[in-house]
Formats: sequence, structure tokens, C-alpha cells
Amino acid sequence: MMRVVLPVHLRRLAQVDEEVEVSIEGRVTQRSVLDALEASYPVLRGTIRDHVTQKRRPFVRFFACEQDLSHELPDEPLPDAVVKGVEPFLIVGAMAGG
Repeated sequence: MMRVVLPVHLRRLAQVDEEVEVSIEGRVTQRSVLDALEASYPVLRGTIRDHVTQKRRPFVRFFACEQDLSHELPDEPLPDAVVKGVEPFLIVGAMAGG
């Protein structure tokens, strides 16, 4: 089981605790994690990535093992520590301001 940490607003929307677990068959990538997350919590569809293009939404970032994975290709494998459930895959709401 993979661990995924969601930002507060998505936790409230999905009515879950801070961390959820998803099961992934095959290669563990950003795309497979988000596919599994959206399959388990359909209310999250379109909140993390665009419905049509499947691109990451602005102001949403992905982190794992203290690395920003937001600009990595969606089909690149995630670090082994994340795959094994030792470290979580973090979905973070970015902030902007002036």
C-alpha cells in the first residue's frame, strides 16, 4: 500500500484523514498514484489535475523523499521509499501572493 498525504481542502472534500492509502498494480508513478486516488475518491477528480489534459493544476505540487517532483514526467517511477510505503507521496497546495 502506498501512502498519500493530501492538503487540508482536499481532505475535507474527500472526508478523509491527513493520510490515505492506495493500492497500485504495476509501475508506481505520479499518474498511477493519481489514477488510484481518483478511483478510490471520485470527488477528487479534476481537483489535482485537469479533467481533459490530465496536467497538474496550478498551485498543486508533488513531493516525495524531500524532493519536488512537480515538474517530473507523470510516468517516471517514484522513489523506492514511496513505493514501499516508508515515505508518503505528498500533494501540497502551493501559495502565491504579493
